[in-house]
Amino acid sequence: MSEIEKQETDKSFGYHKGSVETVISVEDVNKQAEAIAKAVDVEKIAKLANNKPFLKIDNLVAGYGKMEILHGLNLQVAKGQSLCLIGPNGAGKSTILHSIFGFTKIFSGQIISGDGDNPQDVTRLSSSQKLKNAGIAYILQDNSVFPDMSVEENLWMGGFLKDRPDAAKEAAEKVFQKYDRLAKRRSNPARVLSGGERRLLEISRALVMEPEVLLVDEPSIGLEPRFIDMVFEILDDLQNTEGKTILMVEQNAKKGLEFADMGYVLVSGNLAMADTGDNLLANPDVGRLFLGG
Repeated sequence: MSEIEKQETDKSFGYHKGSVETVISVEDVNKQAEAIAKAVDVEKIAKLANNKPFLKIDNLVAGYGKMEILHGLNLQVAKGQSLCLIGPNGAGKSTILHSIFGFTKIFSGQIISGDGDNPQDVTRLSSSQKLKNAGIAYILQDNSVFPDMSVEENLWMGGFLKDRPDAAKEAAEKVFQKYDRLAKRRSNPARVLSGGERRLLEISRALVMEPEVLLVDEPSIGLEPRFIDMVFEILDDLQNTEGKTILMVEQNAKKGLEFADMGYVLVSGNLAMADTGDNLLANPDVGRLFLGG
């Protein structure tokens, strides 16, 4: 084996994209992230949200069963703004989405949705109430479509909370008008769709209820690069053309921060950093720990 081949063999992949000389364990990432963590006051996160939060979390303590995962978390995102959550596995990123949508136990704190003229405390609402009454939709990770149902039937399922069955069908037609790729496959079972088309269907199904806030969990997971670009183009259109507020968890931290207006770095259930997406991309510590270089 040549020296070059030996060097290539010795390389292992790090936490995110890019190769590094040694594997960094999640424990090591946590320790190093804690070392670079900075105090993030409420004034800073308010400023990042232009002091006009549409979705706001105040001192949230939440978890599963008796286990506390989030420890007094604060978060703010403005209407039509996007926020990407990054951090090591187990940092509490998905728990934030779960808490907003009603999948966790809330020990204390508040979750507020809506603009300054009509804020709504949604902390204790059920997931159905949050979707129907507060306009908050949760887009699951991959494989959440109903494979044996047609594309059209999957969209109808997205409108199960509408007052009239016809309203779901009307909303589905709007989706087909917007996304010709799905319209061409409306009668096909969802199982025949490509990975990118399934993700488009998952996003579109959430749109049937016409939400204002999209909670997006790992939009790029399991997708080929060309489909990843397509999905982020769709999300960009939803944010910048339709004014949706997007809160995202994304393991591909570089892609997520390139997309988002701002990013939060989570470590052990606490907010370690908060800044614009561009500033976090340029931060050498964030690059070293989460961006593969």
